[in-house]
Amino acid sequence: MTRLATTTLAILLSTTALCAAQSKDPIKIGVVTPLSGTYAGIGQQVRWGLELATKEINAAGGIMGRPIELTFEDEEANPAVAVQKAEKLFQVNKVDFLTGTVSSGSTLAVGQLAERAGRLIATTVSFADSITGERCSPNVFRVNARAGQQSAALASWLAKEKPKARVFYLGPDYEMGRSTVAAFKSNVDRVGGNSTGEVFAPLDSKDYTQYFGQIRAARPQVLYTSVAGNDTVRLFSQLQEFGLLGNITVLGASGTVTSQNIGAIGKAAEGFVTGVGYSPEIDTPENKKFVEAFRAAYKVDPDLYGTDSYGLLFAYKAAVEKAQSTETDKVRDALRDLKWATPQGEKTIRAGDHQAIQDMYVVQVTGGQFKIVGKVPGADAIGPDDCKRF
Repeated sequence: MTRLATTTLAILLSTTALCAAQSKDPIKIGVVTPLSGTYAGIGQQVRWGLELATKEINAAGGIMGRPIELTFEDEEANPAVAVQKAEKLFQVNKVDFLTGTVSSGSTLAVGQLAERAGRLIATTVSFADSITGERCSPNVFRVNARAGQQSAALASWLAKEKPKARVFYLGPDYEMGRSTVAAFKSNVDRVGGNSTGEVFAPLDSKDYTQYFGQIRAARPQVLYTSVAGNDTVRLFSQLQEFGLLGNITVLGASGTVTSQNIGAIGKAAEGFVTGVGYSPEIDTPENKKFVEAFRAAYKVDPDLYGTDSYGLLFAYKAAVEKAQSTETDKVRDALRDLKWATPQGEKTIRAGDHQAIQDMYVVQVTGGQFKIVGKVPGADAIGPDDCKRF
């Protein structure tokens, strides 16, 4: 063999070895989620869902032969902190993709950062319609149900069980709270209910009794609320203590009463009704397998946050494999109109606004358990595409 041939062969072998090594480099996914504070319970479910999916995907060979590597940062449900932590993950950790944001304000803020940085993010939790509506971004996706989808399911139950009901609204005073109240209020009006008033309480409120006079004066049959986490525990405990729960039915957003706080709420949660994109009661082989695996790993049932977070990584895997790349532009195109299997059933990411279309369920707390009492097909719950930016 000539010296030239030997040199050429050495270069080829070196290049092949380098490409093989690079193909095994991990795909880095950043997770900015609340690991402390009022929404820490939600962040815990997000973490569990992502970790379980990562374990299963990596055990099956990863994504295009590359393992997923998760890096977690605590956003404290604070948009300013979320942006700071996301910036670190993008610039220092060089993550390929980012998820985990819980607060709608955090998702909107991190979405702007992602757009400037040329990266993609997806939320599995945030409800505010504006995320995939008037403030949509080409770099932001949502695989969970938005406020309008939840409200459509809940309003269908209300029209049947309590037609023309008088409804009062109590939400947390930030993007998610105002969006969920507005979405449900519009659905109440649509089905013939009567809206009697609304109040918004600061996040992490300790005293909700200051609003009880307004609620009593409005004489509602139904109280709708979208408080979440530890705020729900305080609100429901005070409603029970002051005797309001005996006279009204409490409806709420899907994050109001969850597997994470229902134990602390206790009997005050009995009868609570919500519209959700997931329930452990969904009677399919796929969901039963998922619930069994989740329980085995974490000794608790998955809730919608854990389930949507689990499903997200399979959507990302499908998109990367379709694109044959982790490059932003190629993965973005692959995610649009993507159909993929989840424990809830098949979902589709609508290309126009990056919002997932999925069946919605109405669940009621009965005997301390979430029981499915109704269902709305995804096509009926999704609502119009209001994104005008792209």
